[in-house]
Amino acid sequence: MNTTKNPASSMPIASETPDPRRWMALVILLGGSFLPPLDFFIVNIAMPFIRAGLHAAPATVQLVISAYAASYAVFLITGGRLGDLYGRRRVFVLGLLGFAGASALCGLARSSAALILGRMLQGLTAAAMAPQSLASIHALFPASEKARALGYYGVTFGFAAVVGQMLGGALIAANPLGLGWRSVFLVNLPVVAVAVPCALLLIRESRAERRPRLDGRGVVLLAAGLSALVVPLIEGRERGWPIWCIALLIGFLPLLALFWRHEHRVVRQGGDPLVVPALLRAPGLLRSLAAILCFYAIAAFFLTFSIYEQSSLGRGPWHAGLALLPLAIGFMLGPLTSSRLYLRLGARTPVFGMALEVSSLTVVAFAVHAGVTDFLAPALFALGFGQGIALPTLVRATIGKVEGNSAGLVAGLVSTALQISAALSVAVIGGLFYMVLGNHPDPATIAYAFTISTGAIALSLLAASWLAFEPLA
Repeated sequence: MNTTKNPASSMPIASETPDPRRWMALVILLGGSFLPPLDFFIVNIAMPFIRAGLHAAPATVQLVISAYAASYAVFLITGGRLGDLYGRRRVFVLGLLGFAGASALCGLARSSAALILGRMLQGLTAAAMAPQSLASIHALFPASEKARALGYYGVTFGFAAVVGQMLGGALIAANPLGLGWRSVFLVNLPVVAVAVPCALLLIRESRAERRPRLDGRGVVLLAAGLSALVVPLIEGRERGWPIWCIALLIGFLPLLALFWRHEHRVVRQGGDPLVVPALLRAPGLLRSLAAILCFYAIAAFFLTFSIYEQSSLGRGPWHAGLALLPLAIGFMLGPLTSSRLYLRLGARTPVFGMALEVSSLTVVAFAVHAGVTDFLAPALFALGFGQGIALPTLVRATIGKVEGNSAGLVAGLVSTALQISAALSVAVIGGLFYMVLGNHPDPATIAYAFTISTGAIALSLLAASWLAFEPLA
């Protein structure tokens, strides 16, 4: 997953006297940043078991991931503004409690519909919780310590990738209390039970100096537009493209137009729009955001690779999770070198990282096609390493296209675009995977479907690198 910033206002200035509990509070805040990406990664390993346990269709598998990513994306900006309005600690704690409740709903779900509803609620509550972490770090830490605290914050997401894949496999293999796949959701409950009282004791309350107004209608229109795009892309193939799916797809652009007109109206009335229209006129910003929409296609890889490992190679959930460890390690190490590369390559650094990803995905596809799995581990490491280089530098290059006082607004757009990219990639590339798979998959067909979907991810990253490329001045 990705970093989030509160786009509604400039970051608060830390108090002159640093809070003596700030480093202990940081541990709790990082826990709140850790849970949303953890629940994105941990579910992938459990997908074959969820499908079998609920007798679910392939479209359900995609919705379990996309519903979470889409609701998280839509409400990220709103979540940041709720913290500005009502206090960041308060919203953080309420987000944690809501996340625990949604996780319980997922873990106790007896139907596909209940599980998808729980995942949507998880995304919504994660969107309330996650922005408060970064805003609180800026409020708690003095300038001399802020870089160190933000460094820990950045590592959290790579760590979540490592732990998510391995923990998912370990829980499924261990089958604690006979819970099976349900344990990957219910494991959040003891974490929240510890985090909530600690947050109340250790995190100092903070608010924005200027409290923005919520653009409720904008949230509804954006949510409706995104749903009109994602839901039919997932459900259409499975249901034979009924009229309602086609109608939703046709309605996507009008809903987007309505949202855009509404945002202009909010600006004219002196309100606080969800997206500032004038901001998108910054040179190169739209192109960079388009690159980001293509960039996070890697989200689909975690789903398809898990299915390939378990259903084609016949590996258990623990070994399937362990197989992604090289990728996760590369993703953790990549950001450590990205700053040095940026000094040499500047805004072309993300293109270098994405080129490494495309090369790695090509090797993975050919290795699987040829049945030579010995090459997978180094190729996966290079894939994660390239992702770790490209992600922070692409975000940095995008935010750098606007003036400093608009950086928070653009950071919110970047975070939202990354989550929309994740939802769409699972919908489109996951749909391609299941289309190639057909109704009666065997190990060879699964491997073939995996190579095709991996090639599609590589093409998406190739498009992202073209959009992100900046010619020398």
